[in-house]
Amino acid sequence: MSLINHKIMKKSFTLLEMLVVLGIIAVLVGFGAVNYSTAQRKARDAKRRGDLKAAQQIMEQCYSVNTSSYQYPIITNSSGTLTSAACPGNASLTFTLVDPLDTGTYKYSINPNPTTISAYKITADLETSTTDFFVENQQ
Repeated sequence: MSLINHKIMKKSFTLLEMLVVLGIIAVLVGFGAVNYSTAQRKARDAKRRGDLKAAQQIMEQCYSVNTSSYQYPIITNSSGTLTSAACPGNASLTFTLVDPLDTGTYKYSINPNPTTISAYKITADLETSTTDFFVENQQ
C-alpha cells in the first residue's frame, strides 16, 4: 500500500511549485496590462490626428469650392465636439469631430484678420505627448 500512495504523491504538484507558477502568471499579466493601456492611448492619439487631417481637408475643399467668397465653413463647438456647417458650394462637405474618450479635447479658433496669421486652427490634446497636435489653414 505504501507503494501506491507514493505513486499518487509523485503525480501531484507541491504548493511551492503552484505559487511559483502563479507568480510568473501575475508578472506576465501585469506587463500585458501596461502595454495594452499604452497601445490604447497611442491608438486614440492616432485617431485624433487622423480626424484633424480629415477636417483640414474638408475645410480646404470647401474654401476652394466656394469661389464666390473664398470662405471656410462655420464651425460650432459644443463641449469639445466640433461640427461644421454645410459648405455653400457643396453641402456634402461637412464634418463632426468627437473625441475618442468624449472628453472634449478638440478646440477651434479663428483669426479675424487672416492676412498675416492663419485663418483657423483646430487643436487636439494628445494623451501621449505634452504638446498639442493642430492643423491650420493652407490658403
